[in-house]
Amino acid sequence: MNKLLQKTLRDEIKENRCVLGAKQVLGTMVDSKLVVLSRSVPTSSMIRLEEAAKAHEVRTLKFAGTSMALGRLCGRQFRVSTVSFNSLAENSITSIINESEEE
Repeated sequence: MNKLLQKTLRDEIKENRCVLGAKQVLGTMVDSKLVVLSRSVPTSSMIRLEEAAKAHEVRTLKFAGTSMALGRLCGRQFRVSTVSFNSLAENSITSIINESEEE
């Protein structure tokens, strides 16, 4: 389990500095720094999200868990397929991505 991602999710949600859900993330991609995609995202949506992220030079992270697991990490009692962070520092983004690659 990615501890740094979990801590960052909780902190950013508490401060209301992230967006939950694929449709909302697509609409706010311009302001995003990092997009986390669960493995439950349908292929067509995944392609659209990745293309939009690439167009806006936003880094993406494929979360190994399901949308239920991502929802639990966010402290929600519902599924969360996609999360977008809009105010993370570059070193935090790099640390989160590096930690998830090590798993």
